[in-house]
Amino acid sequence: MDEEYGVIVLGTGLKECILSGLLSVDGVKLWKKFRGEDKADYNVDMMPKVLLLTTPSWVGFIDNERLIGEAAKNQAAVNPERTFEDKEVQKDRKLVPYQIVNKDGKPYIQVKIKDGETKVFSPEEVSAMILTKMKETAEAYLGKKIKDAVVTVPAYFNDAQRQATKDAGVIGGLNVARIINEPTAATIAYGLDKKGGEKNILVFDLGGGTFDVSVLTIDNGVFEVLSTNGDTHLGGEDFDHRIMDYFIKLIKKKHQKDISKDNKALGKIRRECERAKRALGSQHQVRVEIESLFDGLDFSEPLTRARFEELNNDLFRKTMGPVKKAMDDAGLQKSQIDEIVLVGGSTRIPKPNKVVNPDKTVAYGATVQGGILSGEGGDETKDILLLDVAPLTLGIETVGRVMTKLIPRNTVTQLFQPKSLRFSRHTKTNRQPSPSRSLKVSEVSH
Repeated sequence: MDEEYGVIVLGTGLKECILSGLLSVDGVKLWKKFRGEDKADYNVDMMPKVLLLTTPSWVGFIDNERLIGEAAKNQAAVNPERTFEDKEVQKDRKLVPYQIVNKDGKPYIQVKIKDGETKVFSPEEVSAMILTKMKETAEAYLGKKIKDAVVTVPAYFNDAQRQATKDAGVIGGLNVARIINEPTAATIAYGLDKKGGEKNILVFDLGGGTFDVSVLTIDNGVFEVLSTNGDTHLGGEDFDHRIMDYFIKLIKKKHQKDISKDNKALGKIRRECERAKRALGSQHQVRVEIESLFDGLDFSEPLTRARFEELNNDLFRKTMGPVKKAMDDAGLQKSQIDEIVLVGGSTRIPKPNKVVNPDKTVAYGATVQGGILSGEGGDETKDILLLDVAPLTLGIETVGRVMTKLIPRNTVTQLFQPKSLRFSRHTKTNRQPSPSRSLKVSEVSH
């Protein structure tokens, strides 16, 4: 495998990682092939499925073997303490079977390997395991080496989270050519073939663990982000946990059994709650059934769509806050939005209408961006210009412990204006030169 293959695209998320890729000469036609368009040139049934691979973001350990993706997810219920799927779990620690430990002031994940032996991993190392697997999968299919990647992240990720994502790529043997916001990538996928004047687009991205909303304008190939907002702790996992809490309380009430401290029981019920949530996307009622859930108990209970919506109603309403803020920041009224694009697996919940494939749209758009970066986009992408924004205000601490804003949120990143600040190199006591001076840099949402 000594021939290099340009760029792969990785859409990373709490619940799954999507792998896409570029043909060596025409990434856009491959992207069209993924969408099922241009059928005269491509047989959609012959689509190289490996190159558009959705893999659960799970990592598990069995003795000396490491499992990634579906394999890790499938064995999680019987091996809960060696499996983890979420790198931001502080608020949900009671519902996860693994330990969060402090190492050098940073959170690490501790898992049991075998025979009582434990090992700790940083979140970046966990992400790198998944990225490495995706890289190896693509290389095995193509028979060529891969070195570059375009990685998508939630729009509301701060700088530290974006840097951690890049670090994970480096650990995984990849050069992260570009970090692109997921709603922006989705808009590229949606608007690549949109012609005929300016349109205002609202992207509603509700994924497994994060929620983003972005307002953009599309005008003949120019994609300009006007504003972005979101919540990095709101998504499908929260809906799953609400169902779990409901059944845990129900079991305690009906059977006088407390399963909240049993990791295997929690793993089983977590898996079935997620399945029930997915099934309610097309059914009005499902039955959650688990044999030998806990202490000889065979569990069987119905769950209706109405009950699911009741359990999560406040979370659904919570998404409206970022939407309103994004609209206000963009200076637009509801009547001025021409299209709403729904992205993320959690938008399959019946309340909204589906505009595009919610699971793979981000990968489509990122593939186009990868084609542009690698110079393989073709004529259809040569006029595309992407203008994204900083999601959070960036500033430094100045006199009086006041934060001085340098880059306001929703500033177009390609159009940052220089700003000058005067710094003193002397101490207050003896006016002697100070050998060094540290600057405290902060990110805020206002």
